[in-house]
Amino acid sequence: MNRRQFLRRSALAGAGLWAGRGALGANASAAPGGKARIAITLDLEMAANFPKWEDTSANFDKGNLSAEVKSYAVEAARRVKARGGVVHFFLVGRCLEQEDVGWLKEIIRQGHSVGNHTYDHVAFLAKSKDELQFRFRRSPWLIEGRSISEVLRDNVHLTTQAFQSRLGVAPAGFRTPGGFRLGLDERPDLQRMLLELGFSWVSSKYPGHANSRPGVPPDEAVLDNIMESHAAAQPYVYPSGLVEVPMSAISDVGAFRNGRWKLEHFLEVTRRSVAWAIERGAVFDFLGHPAVLSTMDPEFKTIELICDCVGRARERAAIVDLDTIARPFVRKPD
Repeated sequence: MNRRQFLRRSALAGAGLWAGRGALGANASAAPGGKARIAITLDLEMAANFPKWEDTSANFDKGNLSAEVKSYAVEAARRVKARGGVVHFFLVGRCLEQEDVGWLKEIIRQGHSVGNHTYDHVAFLAKSKDELQFRFRRSPWLIEGRSISEVLRDNVHLTTQAFQSRLGVAPAGFRTPGGFRLGLDERPDLQRMLLELGFSWVSSKYPGHANSRPGVPPDEAVLDNIMESHAAAQPYVYPSGLVEVPMSAISDVGAFRNGRWKLEHFLEVTRRSVAWAIERGAVFDFLGHPAVLSTMDPEFKTIELICDCVGRARERAAIVDLDTIARPFVRKPD
């Protein structure tokens, strides 16, 4: 690092906007007044292994949302709104090929946010075309003649076009399918692409953390490690100017698919995570999927728990969307 870079980073760090590989510490990213910002983010896609463990058809048809998934999303939105908060959804674009999108329009009308999650749930860090998506592996002619970068750009842009055509709105931000330990730190090309496509922030980082062996309840060491991971899940700015708003551990997929946890364990780690953020005036970005939660938490206990924790904190916390979290970090035009 030369002297000019050092001075620039020092100035950004002093302003709470450290740009580059390392995420901000929790205290550095605290909102004015120390209010914790709790986000409830739900990815609208089908999920392999749910509702039946042996079902993997969702890998090829991520956007064909079932009635159960849509119903769960609508009810989650209703419950959070009734408690004074908002939900930030991320939609796989192929869902907008379905006949009825009235349920999505109603979610948006209520004030909730819906962001771009690519059209086919493509792997953003794919190194070969075979890694892009199961659908393209089975039907390679769909992307014939295009490079990986062209497929990624088209998948994001097509979703934005579908939003404007079927919903009459622009997508509220962008989330990569899957999350990465380093986010897009090592992919300035993808950062530039998203900026060129009109996005000021991305949600791509999912910090590494411990998990229990499948079917084994998480012990205190696992839970403590997940709490430690939250410091790396605070918003920061890439050198390109793109803002990163990470996902927080542990996702419902990580808990219920990878760890085979029971709901009681997921509720406990969620309770501790929200308390961690409130104590520090930090960000906690709950990552869930109605395709998973409708099976594992049909009574919305996790959503209600988050709302209860924030409600008890009163002025110390609020349930907000990712636009609200990202806004203070977005660079203003010169």
